[in-house]
Amino acid sequence: MLMRISAAGPAADPIAVLQAIVSEHGEAMVAKFYETLMRDADAAQFLSNDAVHGRLSTSLLDWLRSLLDVEAIQDSPALQEKQRVVGQVHARIKIPIHVVMEGAIILKKQIFEHLRARDDEGALEVAQLADERIDRAIMLMSQAYVKDTTDGARLDEAYRLFSLDQDLTSEKEAQRASLLAWSQKSLFALLRGEALEKVSESEFGFWIRHRAEFMFQNSAQLRDLLAEIETIDTTLLPQLAATPARNTDLLASLQVAIDRVGFLVSELFQTLSAMEVGRDPLTRALNRRFLPAILGREVTYANSHQTPLSIMLIDVDRFKAINDTLGHQTGDVVLRQVAQVIMDNVRPSDFVFRYGGEEFLIVSAETPLEEAHGIAERIRESVAAQPYDVAQGTPLRVTASIGLAAHSGHPDQSYFIKAADDALYRAKANGRNRIEIAG
Repeated sequence: MLMRISAAGPAADPIAVLQAIVSEHGEAMVAKFYETLMRDADAAQFLSNDAVHGRLSTSLLDWLRSLLDVEAIQDSPALQEKQRVVGQVHARIKIPIHVVMEGAIILKKQIFEHLRARDDEGALEVAQLADERIDRAIMLMSQAYVKDTTDGARLDEAYRLFSLDQDLTSEKEAQRASLLAWSQKSLFALLRGEALEKVSESEFGFWIRHRAEFMFQNSAQLRDLLAEIETIDTTLLPQLAATPARNTDLLASLQVAIDRVGFLVSELFQTLSAMEVGRDPLTRALNRRFLPAILGREVTYANSHQTPLSIMLIDVDRFKAINDTLGHQTGDVVLRQVAQVIMDNVRPSDFVFRYGGEEFLIVSAETPLEEAHGIAERIRESVAAQPYDVAQGTPLRVTASIGLAAHSGHPDQSYFIKAADDALYRAKANGRNRIEIAG
């Protein structure tokens, strides 16, 4: 792009010129940036959320100001780290790299247009400086983006191979039993003339969507299984609902399809082997290192399918006092028993992580806030009611505080976790042994 350079007077300091442009036109530049990217289908899906939109303008303007500060980005470790953090966020919420590059082009183009309008001496030097600083920032973001994306892919694969660290035989039989329970429930519903529940809407269906599709991704058996379920839900069940319950041919077809689903489940489990590295050795809850892979997937699923998603953070009350007065060995016994209480009170489709020392995090897919609150209350009551057997003799009584959050649509999972963490903080501050809801 050609710049007109005035011969009158000394050239202004390039940084001062850029700062003046951002000071005078920054808000309009950010608005133009947002307006232009919203026309891009790939960008719009990330930018349309109210929470993103509300924070984007301020964050982007702050980023521009910091980038065009007196200190060069290559001389500022803090500024370099800021770009890396931005890149990690982009990777975490899966913004395509071409969207980031398009945003940089939009900003640079506006800076160049304002420079042309100013007609300053040394405009070319100013343009080159702006170009260099924005490009250097994008380079650092891209490096962090690629690393975070690669690490995330490795974790996804590790988690898939780890296969939830379940005893595979027990997990297989549990899901076959879940399928059988649906089958029997459907038979009784037919005999009573009641509405039929789809396989995809049953507990077995939840497990298929939120665990099996992750565990067995890209397998031929899984594709066959999903096709069989689709046939049951969209063909056989509607036909049965429209005909007498004693239509033996349709019932026989349904039984064949159900047997086929059970067979495919068994085949899928034969492809996996248990791995012990995926669980916390003390509590047997899922290892926190798998949280980004699992929660990221569930956030993406909730956004793309418009389904509810809830998480809860659980903290054992006054746990430090237990460790300090009775010893860490007793504290470990208590944590192990609390974890068991939690896992006894969640659903098969829920994910339970050991989040910190005495904190647990639960991810509940396709679960609205009211239903998640019921699960949280059941956990809270059960933790309080459980006598915790320790070596000292008299059983302890323990309580837990819970922070509950519903997914708002924001694509960044850290935003989601912070909402639950803030709610947990309020539960602790408001007396403990209680549930607080984010927002």
